[in-house]
Amino acid sequence: MSTVSSTDTVKGAYGGDGGALFGLAMKTGFLTLITLGIYRFWAKTRIRRYMWSATAPGGAPFEYTGTGLEKFLGFLVAIVVLALYLGVLQLLLFFVGLNIFAGGTDPQAVLRQLAATYITLFAVLPLVFFAQYRSRRYLLSRTRWRGIRFGAETGAVGYMLRALGYTLLTIISLGLLAPLAAFKLEKYMVDRTWYGDIKFAQDGKWTMLYGSMKHIFIGLGLVIGGAAIGGFSDIPALAILGGVVGTFWLYFGIFYFQVDGFRRMANHKKVGDVIGFDTKPKVWTVIGHVLLGSLAAGAAAFAVILVAGLVGGSIIGFSSFDMMMNPDGLANQQPDMASAALGGLIFFLGYILAIIVAGALILVMVNQPIIAHYVTSTTILNASRLDTVRQRGDDEMVDAEGFADALDVGGGF
Repeated sequence: MSTVSSTDTVKGAYGGDGGALFGLAMKTGFLTLITLGIYRFWAKTRIRRYMWSATAPGGAPFEYTGTGLEKFLGFLVAIVVLALYLGVLQLLLFFVGLNIFAGGTDPQAVLRQLAATYITLFAVLPLVFFAQYRSRRYLLSRTRWRGIRFGAETGAVGYMLRALGYTLLTIISLGLLAPLAAFKLEKYMVDRTWYGDIKFAQDGKWTMLYGSMKHIFIGLGLVIGGAAIGGFSDIPALAILGGVVGTFWLYFGIFYFQVDGFRRMANHKKVGDVIGFDTKPKVWTVIGHVLLGSLAAGAAAFAVILVAGLVGGSIIGFSSFDMMMNPDGLANQQPDMASAALGGLIFFLGYILAIIVAGALILVMVNQPIIAHYVTSTTILNASRLDTVRQRGDDEMVDAEGFADALDVGGGF
């Protein structure tokens, strides 16, 4: 990290408003519902535009130029390709005697179904990695700052092959080489990223990420150690205690790795020869937003479902009481059926509303505060060099984020 004058820096700033974002999330959530999910491409686009425009380092807001239509069309293309890919795979599995949908309950049939299932899942993994790179490249190509476009070179196939290799290496090493995989894959992406006519570079060493993984190792050690001690000493409580404490520590370790790993990687990124970053996100701040936001979203969803259940149940209950008090022929049964249908509809609508409210609150109380924390804790160093950046050629992305949407990859903001 370079030593620079305080006057040659740009401080990150985020000006998003929770109320405005909540209203936008609720509106786009309802539109997504009534269009049976089709509007989600436009919903994601509108929310991204809001968040991008709220991110304004040095007072200059980001711009998101993607459209819902290109995402929708890219999704359709990706669905067709994915269907053909999986169809051909299933035919090949069928010819070798493996089929997910094969009948039979004998052990051999069950093993064949399991084998076909796992082969299919692993066969999709290359497309997942392919989608991750394409999704990032699309986002960069549709992002501008200070009027200058970001971009990325082609490289999805190279990233896919490397990700498969590093994933296998991580499995073989029992997770010990996970920092190597994380560093190399991020470096592959960063070294192919541009801001205008200047290029990003990921410096540093992969071993620096071991410091970010220390709490993951501690958590795993507690789980394994507790189980071992409990087994040798015939004291199950030790195994249970080690498992509980170790699991919570492991979850904390995952958060710590994400936040601290991001900090270490970001502080070793460069743009051009001199532009750098100084970022200081705090793990407990991120965890606090996740916990409080998730609890608030869950409580709100529960309250909505509870009210809907009480209202719907009351309508059905009053109708049933009326039937008991006036059991005079079939004429009274029709209102009872209608009331039951109305009560059920109210509960169903309440359930859907709870999902939309919870999603909007997660966006407002988890996603936005975390993004704001990362942005405001970051400073751009040697920022005067930005004045010399010029525009670069356009990056055409005809499939937008099709594979990422089809495979539910890269769906975050």
